Amino acid sequence: MPPSTRCSDQAMGDDGLTLPVRTVFARACDPEDTPLPDTLRPAITDELDRAGHDGDPRCEPSAAAAWAEAERARFTALFATAEREGCADVLVRRAVLACAPLASVSGAWLQWMSEPGNAEEPVTMRALALFAADVGTGHPGDSRGDAYLALMRHVRVAVHARPAARLAHDRRIADPSFYLPALALTMSRRPDAYQGEIIGLDLCLRAVGLLPPLAGVRTRGPDTADWAALDPGRARSPRRAPAVDDARAVAAEFTAAAGAAGTTAIERGFAWAFAALRRWSDEAYRELDAARDPSFEMAELMRSRAREASTYHDRFVMRGRPLKQWLTEARTDPAPFLAALADSRLVRPGRSGESRLTGELVSENGRMFRVFPDDDLDVINRWIDALPADPAERGRLRPAAHQSRSIGFRPAPDTTGDDGVAPADLREAYTRLLRRTITPATRRYALRHVEGWLARSRHRMKQAAQSLPAEPPTDGLRPWLLDQHDLHNSEFQDGSDDPLPSRAELIDSTLQLAPLTLIDGAWLAGHTDYQLASAERGHFLFNTYWDELGNGELELNHPLIYRTLLREMDIDLPPTRSPEFAAWPAIRDLSFELPVYWLAIGRFPRTFEPEILGLNLAMELSGVGGSYRRARHALKHYGFSTTFVDVHNTIDNVATGHSAWAADAVDGYLAQQTPAARTDAWDRIRAGYRSLNPPSGFWARNAARRARVEASAHV
Repeated sequence: MPPSTRCSDQAMGDDGLTLPVRTVFARACDPEDTPLPDTLRPAITDELDRAGHDGDPRCEPSAAAAWAEAERARFTALFATAEREGCADVLVRRAVLACAPLASVSGAWLQWMSEPGNAEEPVTMRALALFAADVGTGHPGDSRGDAYLALMRHVRVAVHARPAARLAHDRRIADPSFYLPALALTMSRRPDAYQGEIIGLDLCLRAVGLLPPLAGVRTRGPDTADWAALDPGRARSPRRAPAVDDARAVAAEFTAAAGAAGTTAIERGFAWAFAALRRWSDEAYRELDAARDPSFEMAELMRSRAREASTYHDRFVMRGRPLKQWLTEARTDPAPFLAALADSRLVRPGRSGESRLTGELVSENGRMFRVFPDDDLDVINRWIDALPADPAERGRLRPAAHQSRSIGFRPAPDTTGDDGVAPADLREAYTRLLRRTITPATRRYALRHVEGWLARSRHRMKQAAQSLPAEPPTDGLRPWLLDQHDLHNSEFQDGSDDPLPSRAELIDSTLQLAPLTLIDGAWLAGHTDYQLASAERGHFLFNTYWDELGNGELELNHPLIYRTLLREMDIDLPPTRSPEFAAWPAIRDLSFELPVYWLAIGRFPRTFEPEILGLNLAMELSGVGGSYRRARHALKHYGFSTTFVDVHNTIDNVATGHSAWAADAVDGYLAQQTPAARTDAWDRIRAGYRSLNPPSGFWARNAARRARVEASAHV
């Protein structure tokens, strides 16, 4: 990595201003914590600018693919050498760990490319289709990252692998391995600023394909992993085009819309990713090559354990010095300590089985019992067995001292202290919350709004007629779901002779629903987060969101279908994300209440998970078998298209559609709760269910006001 005033290769100073790259990576994995979006921007800008290609012909997909093929051959040859030397297992383990931060989040940089305000745009749909394939939409645990987790488990290095943020705790992974994914994920949380750069880095990584160090792992174990899934450039199914072709299509769509500025941004992101990848690959190669020497891993082990060990070894003497002193110095340079240890009575060079260090000291009766886990003992045994019997020969061994660089990002100081101004009203809140990136003040507004809305929903909930049962059904929600469907049908049949609304009334109600319907699925927007989208429960919610937006097909995109219906009614609204839309005078203030709640709660997929599960169930069930059919009659009567209600009445069905998925997600959530926690969880789910249509009386709204005041004191 090149020198930088903001991204340093050096060990961090004591000024507290540098964020370790591991910290940036871990925070960027959190769907509710946009990691220092403004103060980090200068550091990101510096990195992107430094990698400018200046016409470098290598910054093309074909050049990236050619480099990767040559690099994979280089690693394959290194593994072949290690195989002959009998240390290939060491390289497999280290290569899998080195690739883990990037491969475990493969495709995650696209996670926020879609937002409620741009759900109708072609580039959004193409990017979301690419992301949906990455997370294995419709199938839990089927993301590219999940495939990598399976490889880590096979190699037995997955102790810190789930969730991906915990990889930052794994000190076996060198800091440089976090650099590229940390910045890529951070940019993913700021699509407003880096949309083109994200598209460019995605194109680069897909053109590169399988990360080069993994080529040697694949050669040793061709059946140990889903290698197609671990290659981001390949398709996830035989029916799809290669993912790299889809990435090209996304780039083409973006440049068509954004022009020359879009092309520049894509090239900038591509150049940065390619430069970062080449540097990291060189670093990984040097580390794997060095690891062929047993003293390399032994030095790493001693350096990592020296601090704690020095506490207990103030009496044992080697070469006339207390072991504690040796260990203290080993924290920075373990080579002298290892030389002294090799000559001590604790070690029999070339014979680990006869050495006290790996024999009696670590036995059940030894003073170091369970101090070293099996993996560490393997490292020590390998080092001892490689030591020559002749002390003179040991002196000629390659130096083992190696220190992984500590990398950090130096954010710009926040001198303004300005965290923005909260929205003044619902219309302004609607426009702001359509975007992924919001100010801290708007985030606090969203949290207060959700707390207030849910307090209103909980008001006299036990007396509510339209609600979930007081207790979760013992046989799950599917039977209850069928009962509700029957009830909807009965209500529809009973009201079949009711007069239809007038044409003017139908048009007005369709318009008043526009702020809601044009952001269809917004309550699930947080579940586009990479790890939530492929989780056991989250995959139901992401798949629902994916359906609402048409599965990448513009003709099936629900907001676009609704706009077509509005145009049939001679209503041509401005783009949803524009201030003009929220200011449209014919749309009443009340029509923004529920949409703002959807937009707000969708930002907190973890904080309000049970409430979102309940809301999702209510939303998906609300029209099936009843109101959609009534709406169809009215639309057809006046000659308007019925496509919108027809689509929803089918995909929301209670057997295999969104309603069924919603019930299954709730059941799955409850199944993971302890008996003591299940009651509270169910109450929260019930509140979420009722929040689709909360009471609107004075006392209910007063409860909402009190909750907002209380929330203000805690955010």
